[in-house]
Amino acid sequence: MVRFLQILILVSTVFVTGCASITSGKIQPLSVMSTCDGEQLQGANCTLTNDKGSWFVKTPGSVSINKAYGDLTVSCSKGKDTNGVATFKSANEGAVWGNILAGGLIGYAVDAGTGAGFSYPPTMTIVMSGDCKKAMKEN
Repeated sequence: MVRFLQILILVSTVFVTGCASITSGKIQPLSVMSTCDGEQLQGANCTLTNDKGSWFVKTPGSVSINKAYGDLTVSCSKGKDTNGVATFKSANEGAVWGNILAGGLIGYAVDAGTGAGFSYPPTMTIVMSGDCKKAMKEN
């Protein structure tokens, strides 16, 4: 009987781990915009970076990134004198908690390792600094 329970727990753990990977996936679409002196700045070139890779988008725009447990840094520039940088923290999704309850630390480790159990804010606004008037004219 004990052996049967051990096998049942092992099989259940294998099937339950990675729940967030199954329910929410590893990819997340994001919208990125930039502002300068309180106004939307079009055409800033942005690089989004986390421990899963780097992606590029021109504002305002959308891009799909790989989710990660760690922070996402967004660095934008327009021209030589206008730039902005912001860091966004990943937050755990509801599927992570279910996975912890059902799969324990193994399930959490899978979701943290793949990033599937975490997500970033869907819309990111980067506040630019520098010569905003010149950058606005370049639109």
